[in-house]
Amino acid sequence: MAVAAAETRVFLEVRRRLQSALLILGGPDEGGMHLDISITPTSLLVRTPDGCTEIRLPAGVRLVPSSCGGLQYISGDGLHLRLRVQAESSPQPISVFNQSLQAQECCTFYCQSCGEVTIKDRKLLRVLPLPSENWSALVGEWCCHPDPFANRPLHPRENDCFIGDSFFLVNLKSDLEQEPKANTKVICKRCKVTLGEIMSSETTIFYMTEVIIRPSEGSFPNIPRSQFLQSIIAQCLVELSSARSTFRFTIQGQDGKVYILLWVLNSDSLVIEPLRSSSCSRKFPLLESSLEAGSGSAWNAIKVLYQPCIKSRNKELASSWEGDISVHPLTLPSATCLELLLILSRNNASLPLSLRQMNSFQVAFLKM
Repeated sequence: MAVAAAETRVFLEVRRRLQSALLILGGPDEGGMHLDISITPTSLLVRTPDGCTEIRLPAGVRLVPSSCGGLQYISGDGLHLRLRVQAESSPQPISVFNQSLQAQECCTFYCQSCGEVTIKDRKLLRVLPLPSENWSALVGEWCCHPDPFANRPLHPRENDCFIGDSFFLVNLKSDLEQEPKANTKVICKRCKVTLGEIMSSETTIFYMTEVIIRPSEGSFPNIPRSQFLQSIIAQCLVELSSARSTFRFTIQGQDGKVYILLWVLNSDSLVIEPLRSSSCSRKFPLLESSLEAGSGSAWNAIKVLYQPCIKSRNKELASSWEGDISVHPLTLPSATCLELLLILSRNNASLPLSLRQMNSFQVAFLKM
């Protein structure tokens, strides 16, 4: 098929669960040029007089060329069409903590931003998930006698690591030269980023978004900040959505201030970007931060709706969500909340115009 278009943008989203794909080919409304589209089960090639744009599908995903349908042109957006796909089920996400923490191992805690060692050679004898924040209120439903856990907070021992929704709890008493002061921030010595907070003399919280934990015999993995933050947040949202059947979240700072309202729309998206070469150029840079020229990429991603709440925006909606027991709060350092909002905004701006909003919410993808 052939249509008129100028500079070509390409967007392809595969929904594994629905076995369908949305393809958008866009360009300016004026100054059109000839555009040829070739679709095979394993690739998509768009040719213009100036070059080409190619998408190669990853293993386990195949297009059904004969199923092309729903063809329409949306002004200012481009040519839309849908296809059936044959796609394997989404891979099971690796737990945020199981991928890096195993009991009986000596582990080192690094600052994710700069690689500074925060805790060195800590042997973890117990790595345990914490119960939900409302666990104590439910004890009365489980026990026929007075609450045996009343006034007994869960403090980790020296070789423990407890896992919360977005944080690790450890005991740093033996690592500190002085008696730790409660409600004191843990700051990276090198880059001065807030890594966590000392809750009491026995408990220190480290945020999953700020530290990387690896076996001591390994080395620090240099992961781009945007990529790491997206991955951690996406995995947290997927795990909580699956475990607690909750899909709405408030992203709040350490002071309790809400920065973002997040609504998980789906977690089975595969976003595929074009392959670039000297004659093939990528025109749609979604999630572009870590790509290099000459590479093509496909990501498993979650699709979210979001609303920013900074500078008193969406104040009434935020208040309503905070009072709703079906909405789950995630607490992060305030600077990280702003980082996440910037990532969401940038990814939203990269989407075709018709996909950037749904009802009153903005749309974005978070790479897993």
